[in-house]
Amino acid sequence: MIFRNVPRSLLRVLGALFLCAALIGAVGCGAGAGETAPPSPPSGGVGTPAVPGWAKGMATVRASALPQQARDVLALIDQGGPYPYRQDGTVFGNFEKALPKQGRGYYHEFTVRTPGERDRGARRIVTGAGGEFYYTDDHYNTFKAVLR
Repeated sequence: MIFRNVPRSLLRVLGALFLCAALIGAVGCGAGAGETAPPSPPSGGVGTPAVPGWAKGMATVRASALPQQARDVLALIDQGGPYPYRQDGTVFGNFEKALPKQGRGYYHEFTVRTPGERDRGARRIVTGAGGEFYYTDDHYNTFKAVLR
C-alpha cells in the first residue's frame, strides 16, 4: 500500500473529499458559475401532483390554479351535475386533434362560464373516459392537462 505512513483519519478525510468531488462533478456539471440549473418537472412531492401518463408531453395546470369558474365546473362534474348549459356532458369530437386520439364518445365537454360573455364563451373542461381532465380557454385550440 502506498499510504503506509499516513494516519487513518487523514485517509478517511481524503477519501470523503474525493467522494464529494466525484459526486459534485457528476451532479453539478450543467450549471456554470453563478447559474442555476433549470427547475425539475413536478415529481409528485408534497403539494405537487405527479404528472400521470396521459398528460406526459402536454402543458399542465393544477386544478387549484384554474379560474374559479373552472373549479366550479370540476365540482359539478364530481357531483354528476346539474349542469347549467344543455350542451354540458355531450360528446366532444376532438376534430381539432389537440387531444390524444380516442374513439367517438370517449371525450365529453363542459362549459366554463366566462364573465361578461353573452354566450358560452371559449372556455371548456373536457373529460376522458379514463379519468382525464383537460382545460381550454381558447375554444379547443390548445389544452392543458388538469392535475387534480
